[in-house]
Amino acid sequence: MTDPESVQRYIEQGMPCELVRVTGDGTHFEAMIVSAEFAGKSRVMRHQLVYKALGDRMREEIHALSMQTLTPEEWAARG
Repeated sequence: MTDPESVQRYIEQGMPCELVRVTGDGTHFEAMIVSAEFAGKSRVMRHQLVYKALGDRMREEIHALSMQTLTPEEWAARG
């Protein structure tokens, strides 16, 4: 079973991130991801970057992933 720490590590290893926080129960996960890579990209494109970072794990290990994807500026604006 995959744990939230593993999912966080997979994302961090697959793309440059300022912040990654993952919670979950082993199959369903929620992630907050802050990366400059998201600048100028739609939500769909941002999610595709995360899926690419996770690779085959999205099909094999992770049943569901809900995510918020923010640029560092968007994250800072949240206060």
